[in-house]
Parts: sequence; C-alpha cells; structure tokens
Amino acid sequence: MSNKPTTPHLDLRQTQSQNLVMTQQMQQAVKILQLSNIELKDYLEEILEENPLLEKDETTPDSDDSPDDGMSEKEELLADNMDDFDEGSYMAAAGKGSDGRYEGGDDSLANTISDKKSLREHLVGQIQTSFSDQRDRMVATLLIDELDESGYLRSQGEELTEKLGCSQERLDTLLPELKHFEPTGIFAKDLAECLALQLEERGKLTDEMEILLDNLALLALHDYKKLASLCEVDENEVKDMATQIRSLQPKPASDYDHFISQTAIPDVLMKKQARELGGGWRVELNQDTLPRVLINNEYYTTVLSKSDKDDKTYIRNQHAAASWLVKALDQRAQTILKVAAEIVEEQNGFFLYGVEYLRPLTLKDIAEKIEMHESTVSRVTTNKFMGTPRGIFELKYFFTSSVSSSTGNDSVSSEAVKARIQSLIDTETLDNVLSDDSIVTLLEEQGIEVARRTVAKYRDALNIPSSVQRRKILKNKSRS
Repeated sequence: MSNKPTTPHLDLRQTQSQNLVMTQQMQQAVKILQLSNIELKDYLEEILEENPLLEKDETTPDSDDSPDDGMSEKEELLADNMDDFDEGSYMAAAGKGSDGRYEGGDDSLANTISDKKSLREHLVGQIQTSFSDQRDRMVATLLIDELDESGYLRSQGEELTEKLGCSQERLDTLLPELKHFEPTGIFAKDLAECLALQLEERGKLTDEMEILLDNLALLALHDYKKLASLCEVDENEVKDMATQIRSLQPKPASDYDHFISQTAIPDVLMKKQARELGGGWRVELNQDTLPRVLINNEYYTTVLSKSDKDDKTYIRNQHAAASWLVKALDQRAQTILKVAAEIVEEQNGFFLYGVEYLRPLTLKDIAEKIEMHESTVSRVTTNKFMGTPRGIFELKYFFTSSVSSSTGNDSVSSEAVKARIQSLIDTETLDNVLSDDSIVTLLEEQGIEVARRTVAKYRDALNIPSSVQRRKILKNKSRS
C-alpha cells in the first residue's frame, strides 16, 4: 500500500448561464410604466432639471395654433359628449382588484413614494383584510367616497343604494363592519353615532349615555337640569358624562391630512361615444394629468455648433437620453391605452349592467390579446385608475376568478355567481325558502352550472345562513 499523498482531482468544465441585466434605460422604462400620471409628473420634474434639452410641453393637446380653423363636425360631437362623464369630486370610487405587485431594487417604486398613508389608503387596506367577497370590497370602497370631510356617511337608505347600485341588504351587512374600522367613528351617519361608536369602544356606552347622545342640542345649551331628568341621574353625573364626550374626536377624518387631494385621480377616461360616431365606448388618457415633454432641437443645434469636443459628447448624450425618454413616454401612453381598451371590451357587461356581469379575467388574458408580456400588463394595471360612468376603478379591479361551466359555455365570474345567489335568496318568502340544491337548479336555468358544494361555499362567503336557519328567521319575522 502506497503512502504517497493523493493529488486532488480538478474537474474543469465550462458552463453557460443566462442572467438578465437591466440597463439604466430599461430600469427607467419599467419605472415610467409603473408610475401613475401624477407620480410621473413629479418624476419628470427631476429629469427636466438634469437635462438642458428637455422642457415642458405646456400646450393643450387638442389645441390648434391656427385661429381660422374651426372644429370639425366629429370633433364638436366629441366635445359635446365629454359631458356624459361626470367625475364628481376627486373623492371618487377606486375599486381594488387582484393584489399582484412589482418589487424592484433600490430604485423601485416603493422607495420613491412617501410611506405616509391617506385616509383612503388606510381604509382600503382594512377593506382588503376584512372582506373576502369582491363585491363587498367594491361597495365598501365606493362608500369611502361618500364620506364628507369629517368622515361621516351622510347619504342613507334608498339614496345610497341607488347611487352605488347595490341592495339594501348588502349595505346593512357592510356598514356595521365599516363602522368599527379605524379611526373609530368613521362611517357614522352623524355626530351622535360617531361619539357612540367611540364610547362603545371604550366600554362607556351606557343607557344614560345613549339618552344624552340623543339630546346633544340640550348639551350644547348646557341644560344639565333637563338632561339629568331625561337620563334619570343627578346633574353632577351629567357633567361627568359631558366631560367624557368632550374627550372624543367629533371629526375622525380630521386626523388625516389632505383627505380629498390624496384620493384617486383617473389616468384613463372611459366615456360613452355618441351614436353619430358609432356608439360604444371611447377610451382616452386623462390629458389634464398626463405630463408631456419636448426636446429643444434648436438649442441642441446651437450648442453643438459652438462646443468643444468634450461638450459635444455631453450634449449628444443628453440629446440621446432626451429622445429615448420621449419615445418611452409615448410607448407608455400607447401601452396603457391598449390595456385599458381591452379591459373595457372584455368587461362591457359590467359597464352596461353592473357588477353582476363582471366577467372572469386574468392578466394573461389581456397580455395574449394585446401581444405583450404578462408582467407588462401587471405594471400597467397597478396604481392606474380609469374614470368610468360607474366610478373610478383601479385597472387591476377588473381581474376576477372564474367558475367553469361543465357545458362548455363561457365561464362566469365567481363574483357574478355570488351576486346571483344573493339575488335569489333576497327574494325568498316563508313559503319558498331555497335549499342549496334548489339554487343549483335555478342557476342551471340561467346557464350557470356549479356544484352544490360550490353554492354552499359561496353562501358561506356571503355570510348567508342555511335554508333551515333562514326559514326560522322568516318565521320569527312573520310573528313579530
């Protein structure tokens, strides 16, 4: 046996690997695509300071420098049709859809935007974690925009259901949950309820306190004697209760700065097109918020002709960067329009008839239609909002899961199926309480085939009791 040390064997092999290295321009393109119009405006302000060849385009996109040229007949129709879209206040509906996110490195969007949350963001975050049903989330988000500057929900009843396009039953289910959101007192219908919610949270909402809250006008007049009589306590106790009330926040929204200005502003506008123009929908970028830049080619030519070699290299690099930026902005605009237009086409039923007609849709579906990568569609639909006749919605809102049909017919949005189930149960009477099997049969008659267990799952998600429990509830109502 040899004691000669063994020489380690070195295995030298060549391997190939692929790494995607993003150039600075690619990173900038991704960032530009991700930003909303408002965020893009701030971003371009920084670039304008760095590049002497870039300047703001302050002209109105549809303006004509020739005063003798009037609007064509079609342009006049388009201008008249602008009134069909009513943005209302900037406290407009901003529905949320799927939760796809893009995460970058140090230059990612998350690192360029302030961490400070607006009241809308604070409430939307709670909605996402509190409600699993897509329609509940939609209606709850719409309700945010019905809040006044104090945080009260002044509209009630039929006025509110008509405005939102939902049933009173859904509102009756949602509002108690929303009224326990932070800040406490938000979504209250008035001052008395706002204060009651805060007292309830502190465990101090006694019967006497409820009577006091019903008579706040007397408290404002310091009529402690009459209040003491109504509450059946002595005047000193009324004064103690008044002190507790004064420690509360009468305007829960006031703790958040810029409540209105930080709400959603549409990047894209969708409007009904005049019948004379073929009807249907028209989709366009919101020119009021879309920033535009120009290259000062005259200045570029002048500087280039009078510069030394180093300066020429610098100004040429700046010109190349400016040219690329203008192209990137144009590409961004075209991409957003393509995606938004395809969403409108796919979800036409929703815009015409309401939330029950929301179709199942995925990012991949849109990507294939417009022949772009799914990640591009994800970036376009994140943090971009579209103003529609039904409110303002994040583009990502329109992507929902589906229920497959065993008959081979087009699939139906799971949210639409839930809405159909809710509608069927809302029309029940004591003599006609629907079992899950009966609901399956009725859905089949509407061209929707789902399993009984799916109906049961959706019913549970909607917090709807079983048919046995619902029959008991209806019996009790009939006796009362």
